[in-house]
Amino acid sequence: MKEYTIGKNEAGQRLDKLLGKILNEAPSGFIYKMLRKKNIKVNQSRADGKELLKEGDTVQIYLSDDTFAKFHKDKKTEFVGGEVSSKGTVLSENRILYQDSDILILNKPSGVLSQKAKASDDSINEQMIRYLLATGKLTQEQLITFTPSVCNRLDRNTSGIVLAGVSLAGSQMLSSLLKERTVHKYYLALVLGKVSKAGGGKAYLVKDSKTNQVRILQKPAEGAVMIETKYRPCNAGPDYSLLEVELITGKSHQIRAYLATLGHPIMGDAKYGDPGRNREFRNQYGIQNQCLHAYRIVFPVMDGHFRHLSEKTWMAPLPEKYREVLEKLWGKELTYGNLE
Repeated sequence: MKEYTIGKNEAGQRLDKLLGKILNEAPSGFIYKMLRKKNIKVNQSRADGKELLKEGDTVQIYLSDDTFAKFHKDKKTEFVGGEVSSKGTVLSENRILYQDSDILILNKPSGVLSQKAKASDDSINEQMIRYLLATGKLTQEQLITFTPSVCNRLDRNTSGIVLAGVSLAGSQMLSSLLKERTVHKYYLALVLGKVSKAGGGKAYLVKDSKTNQVRILQKPAEGAVMIETKYRPCNAGPDYSLLEVELITGKSHQIRAYLATLGHPIMGDAKYGDPGRNREFRNQYGIQNQCLHAYRIVFPVMDGHFRHLSEKTWMAPLPEKYREVLEKLWGKELTYGNLE
């Protein structure tokens, strides 16, 4: 017999959902058959799978060791998206902007995926899980029923703030804030040309999955989704401008494609930028990636369990190369406090 005690990361979900994670190789028909035969119980009482589990409840699974092993795949080296080596890169603590028992706020470097696209990839998501395991904040057993995960994504070559849920409650809270657009996300983008005035607004985005590129339209069209972007110039020169961009919606490549459509592509952007100017820029400043950094995030008014996060702001330091370029362009040490 196997017995599981429901903790905060399992509470609030239905029994059949939990059983699907524990007996992750079993067909649903087998699970419901075991429930009907009373081989699976909650608090030693009969269950039908629809029960909402509470913290402190116990789930008993009366199966032989061989049967349990057949239907339970060990997740010791398996994280979200497929198997990864537990010996891979561990998230560095200097990448953590904030952490508590429910969430992590991370500063993702450019060149690193937010989440893996295929089994052989590594990402900041896997690095975070390895960090939690290495520091004892997560156990292999807890991975059976809940896997911490990042809740928003940045393009591989975009650096900056990524939000991650460490607990089920934290994941649900972050996902809700992002869905309801009540968390404010700000980016710094170094763009081609002079931008003297603030602007932005609504537009429509169409994605071509074959090329993994998007187009920005001014009117609704079949397959297009509405986006909203705002920007203001922090520094503007004849050749380049530094913009603070507020992302109201959060669609793939939204900022990059939107600014390129305005005639001000992000410097270093290989997909939407100016190839000739990018080459000159790379030769002069040594920048290999696009100059787009998710630098600031502001939480809304919150109450209850998460009231300690209410109206809090976090900022992610600029990558060193990016900061050095800005200081060369405008001849002063850049701090977030002196952004105009």
